[in-house]
Amino acid sequence: MNSSTSFHVPEDLDVSKLPKHVAIIMDGNGRWAEKRLMNRIRGHEAGAETVRTIVRTSREIGIPILTLYAFSTENWQRPKVEVATLMVLLKKFIDSERNEMIKNNIRLNAIGELANLPADVRESLGRTMDLTKSNDGMVINLALSYGGRAEIASMVKIIAEKARSGEIDPVSITEEIIADHLYTAGMPDPDLLIRTSGEMRISNFLLWQIAYTEIFVTDTLWPDFGSDEFISILIDFQRRERRFGNVV
Repeated sequence: MNSSTSFHVPEDLDVSKLPKHVAIIMDGNGRWAEKRLMNRIRGHEAGAETVRTIVRTSREIGIPILTLYAFSTENWQRPKVEVATLMVLLKKFIDSERNEMIKNNIRLNAIGELANLPADVRESLGRTMDLTKSNDGMVINLALSYGGRAEIASMVKIIAEKARSGEIDPVSITEEIIADHLYTAGMPDPDLLIRTSGEMRISNFLLWQIAYTEIFVTDTLWPDFGSDEFISILIDFQRRERRFGNVV
């Protein structure tokens, strides 16, 4: 996220038609490392560098919101050593990027079951979110201990309790009310979802929010994903005709 890095915007990218919200399933760190006969953790370290690259590119071309699927509820089932190391890397990343986020007017946000994160990670995350809360140049959403079904279940519980107390009339519940009780309340739904590593599935990510999101799957493993491919996907997005269920 180094502000001194210069990025050339290709002529065929229309910066006036960029997606307002891009979501990314960052997949393939482990396979990237295994292909190189490395420890899987080395793949996660390389993946963190890709995060820096894509955040920097997004900021420089003017994408307002970037949501990154960093750690799912299912990821807790991975070997304990790997999970513990991932938490160390997460805290290190948040700490190392804090000043750059402040300098570059980026606001950090987090979505998911954050109470399940280790205390030191929650402290680091909370501090960075607090220090960047007034920044309005760009929003980075880190999906941490996140699951789409868990998010929907949480929303249902909150609305059910409000209905029980009389705060909400069940008959008046709309899609807008549901959206207002999700982790992403107040944000537009993603216009574009990118998944790396070639896997053709959603993996429990933003299940409500991606109802009309354009999807792009690339075979590239996350550590190998760079600005050029990101820009080419954005150009592909701009060429698509989004009908939202209507006939044009």
